[in-house]
Amino acid sequence: MMRIGEESVMTVIREPAVAGHFYPAQAVELSTTIQVLLDEAQTLEGPAPKALIVPHAGYVYSGSVAATAYATLRPHREQYRRVVLLGPCHRVHVRGLALSGADVFRTPLGDVPVDKEAIAALDMPDVEVFEPTHQLEHSLEVHLPFLQTAIGSFSLVPLVVGDAPRETVADVIDALWGGRETLIVISSDLSHYLAYDRAQAFDAATCRAIQNLNPDSIDHEHACGATPIGGLLIAAKRHGMKVTTLDLRNSGDTAGGKHQVVGYGAWAFVE
Repeated sequence: MMRIGEESVMTVIREPAVAGHFYPAQAVELSTTIQVLLDEAQTLEGPAPKALIVPHAGYVYSGSVAATAYATLRPHREQYRRVVLLGPCHRVHVRGLALSGADVFRTPLGDVPVDKEAIAALDMPDVEVFEPTHQLEHSLEVHLPFLQTAIGSFSLVPLVVGDAPRETVADVIDALWGGRETLIVISSDLSHYLAYDRAQAFDAATCRAIQNLNPDSIDHEHACGATPIGGLLIAAKRHGMKVTTLDLRNSGDTAGGKHQVVGYGAWAFVE
């Protein structure tokens, strides 16, 4: 790992790893896909979210669920200038939380600058720069085109969450909390490969735990992003936040059979 604040002598680009697999690789098709998903999202206007929990599967599976979260940002798009994005690692194991040393994260819709100033100020022992875990990780990448479309220009604090206590994640979130300009996005799918009816019951229990800000009832069988979700729930309780469930479905409802499904949910948190 490279220490936070250690400077690169050249511009480092984190290239897209799952464009053409999880979402369209061509800019026009990708932009059209996201616009349609956002336009079709059944979301009531309300206060500007401070935080979201959003799924990270391929758009054909969870894109419509993700859109219910990102559509809530569009009326408030002018206020957001920074996104703190936390997701679980699927490829390269990491201890603690891993930042990226990249200067920009690239998508087919353009480049998103990494907030180097925020990263340099984040002096915490369990947070370091570790590029290998970012290189092929989809849990952060798939959200960027949605964010580029919903809020436009913003800087990014990308964090892959590995083996870390929920309380540590909550402390990192608090350190990056900021003001109205900062949006926190937690990336997570829900249950994996259960039969449809069992998945519905399982995910409903996870939904209740999120609504009650109860991280103790959510483990990695409930959500692959249980650790970042738990960190957000602890931080949300500290800040007296209110949570709204925006959507709760699974792949059997969107683009798959019902023998084995993956659960998806979207939640918005307001102060």
